[in-house]
Amino acid sequence: MPSDCIPFRDTNYFSGLICDYLDEKSALKPFYHRFPKLDNFKAQIEEKKGSFTSESRAILVLSLQEQYKNFNSSSSTKRNIDALKDENTFTITTGHQLNIFTGPLYFFYKIISTINLCEELKAKYPENQFVPIYWMATEDHDFEEINYFNFQDKKVQWNREASGPVGELDLEGFEYVFEVFSKQLPKSMHADKLTNLFKKAYVDHSNLTDATRYLVNELFSEYGLVILDGNDKALKKEFIPFVKEELINQSSFKNVSETNEKLNGLPENYKIQVNPREINLFYIKPGLRERIVEADGIFHVLETSMSWNKTELLEEVENHPERFSPNVILRPLFQEIVLPNLCYIGGGGELAYWFQLKSNFEAHNIPFPMLLLRNSVVLTTTKQQEKLHKLGLETKNLFLKQSDLLTKVTKDISEIRIDFSNQKEHLKKQFQDLYTLAEQTDKSFKGAVAAQEHKQIQGLEHLEQRLLKAQKRKLAVVLERVKLLQDEIFPNQSLQERQANFSTFYLEFGDQLIQQLVLNLQPLKGEFLILNLE
Repeated sequence: MPSDCIPFRDTNYFSGLICDYLDEKSALKPFYHRFPKLDNFKAQIEEKKGSFTSESRAILVLSLQEQYKNFNSSSSTKRNIDALKDENTFTITTGHQLNIFTGPLYFFYKIISTINLCEELKAKYPENQFVPIYWMATEDHDFEEINYFNFQDKKVQWNREASGPVGELDLEGFEYVFEVFSKQLPKSMHADKLTNLFKKAYVDHSNLTDATRYLVNELFSEYGLVILDGNDKALKKEFIPFVKEELINQSSFKNVSETNEKLNGLPENYKIQVNPREINLFYIKPGLRERIVEADGIFHVLETSMSWNKTELLEEVENHPERFSPNVILRPLFQEIVLPNLCYIGGGGELAYWFQLKSNFEAHNIPFPMLLLRNSVVLTTTKQQEKLHKLGLETKNLFLKQSDLLTKVTKDISEIRIDFSNQKEHLKKQFQDLYTLAEQTDKSFKGAVAAQEHKQIQGLEHLEQRLLKAQKRKLAVVLERVKLLQDEIFPNQSLQERQANFSTFYLEFGDQLIQQLVLNLQPLKGEFLILNLE
């Protein structure tokens, strides 16, 4: 399948922070551990091996076996879970919210980046085993972020009242969502598969955690993907000492705040992604996930009447660790404590907040994982590629802002030259003679010369813009084709992967969609992939 790549910086869709990280700019090196290169994994393996105990491995395996007991996992996934008992087995992890029907396309790119990196590592370090992990964000409570997906320019949405961790939500109302979605699908073999997958996931399960596990397992289990729910009592017992430290000493607030000051002090003016709280924990119960705050030695759960003194709270942690939920500051620490993990794969926004956390890991003596930007892809069809060819465009041209793209096309195909650069240069040379004359006669005359030069340059630029508008009107039919094609491939003037759902492409390509992504995504390449699906 024909494909091409474009540097992330050239897409204009990624922050300066992420582009500088990919370029390994020296200013960012204090904020990460090892850059994700194949050779650097050797030291990461040794470091993690020395810090992750056999007891933690046993707890992890038992938790996974319990979580999978009602699901038909593949032999590859079962082998990977069993392999985690071995001290020479390590994980590569990505995480994501429980978006309905996987949400935007980049969910697939996260998962497949993780699967493919494990394969690369197996080839490089055959004495070790590597397991791809999808960490489900079951404790998240931002329901409005996950309760819909886009299908062919329409939003398929699950409307209901919701509170507390989204993973615990029952699936009330999904029969209606299923009916709405299935009516939009054509009659075809691939549509029947989508319908069956959606129904079995969301109508035949009792909560969103189980629905998501079923869905992702059906899509990726043949590749050995292991799905982990961190909202697990046995795993949270491992986290008890760190929860107590957070509640009593509030050290992560100090550590991350100091890192933020250092990031803010850099001349590159990077944006701080998250700000720590004094206590970076929520308290959860059915229908409840609220922050824990402390005032005058008493700990409260916001929006409730629950409170404890220090002794009572530590007893609550000891007896019910499952009720304490880490926020964005502490969740990465929890993940690295319960997994023999080497590398976290995430999007640009995720990596940005991970850069703020290294000092907190160091303070707790937990190895900081390598950070890898997930693969990004724009998918095109053969028909779209044919249209691009007829218009004299390449897919990478479509990364331009639409106004800039239409200007480029107009100038490229116009029979007349819409560029007054030569005239401007000629005019500047004429005015240079006038400046020389002013120097010889009356220097106060230079201001008048400069004003006249500016006026005439502006006049030429105005004429250039009028000519461009006239040509755009003349070429309106061609430009409308360009606009429609860009809107197809970059919906809402945004990256396709942030808008479209996999179902749109699955309808046409079926299982070949995942197969081709697995064949073509190279997680360590560090470029944006343009992939043509035939």
